[in-house]
Amino acid sequence: MVTENLDRVQNDINSACMNVGRDPSEVTLIAVSKTKPVEMIKAAYEHGCRNFGENKVQELTSKMPVLPDDIRWHMIGHLQTNKVKYIVGKVLLIHSVDSLKLAQAINDQAAKEGCIQDILLEMNIAGEASKFGSADPEVNAALIRDVSALEFVRLCGLMTVAPYVEDPEENRVYFRQLHDMIYGDLREYFPEKPLLSMGMSGDYKVAVEEGATHVRVGSSIFGERNYNI
Repeated sequence: MVTENLDRVQNDINSACMNVGRDPSEVTLIAVSKTKPVEMIKAAYEHGCRNFGENKVQELTSKMPVLPDDIRWHMIGHLQTNKVKYIVGKVLLIHSVDSLKLAQAINDQAAKEGCIQDILLEMNIAGEASKFGSADPEVNAALIRDVSALEFVRLCGLMTVAPYVEDPEENRVYFRQLHDMIYGDLREYFPEKPLLSMGMSGDYKVAVEEGATHVRVGSSIFGERNYNI
């Protein structure tokens, strides 16, 4: 099941890229493995997947030692400052940095580890009360400016969690807004090829058409999640 699903999702990404004239190599598929057993992750790994995302620090740190060293781990869930010490220098990318306080905590820990930690800032583009980050353009612009000045974090781009919708076209406007933010007045604060982490199982094809460089796909690869474990 996992291998067939991976192929289908990748084919969808390839088709979405073709629709807008993008190179599929520009898009990284992150297999979101939260609540899924190690055996399922190994199946995806053996099929060629190397990028995996987890939402919880405890689950991430329990899986890392028992899985291959060349897996590129992504922290995609809400991160508390007191958990920063467990993942800085160990994950490829932290997608969910939603405040200056958290960015500073990551910066301080990276300084201790003697490393530079790559991060994305989470933008609550749709303004949903249940999501982290801000929808205020001025607040977000200030956060981008302040975080870009930190010494031991590398601001690589932006992330958003779009609303749950039945029609993925409804989220196109939010993906486009995030793209416009990173390529607009704030362009100077990002690298030459900034990262846009947006799109999940229900809307990743639309996200790719709007410029996503990373899509976070869980249930479409591994099936529905078991939240009782």
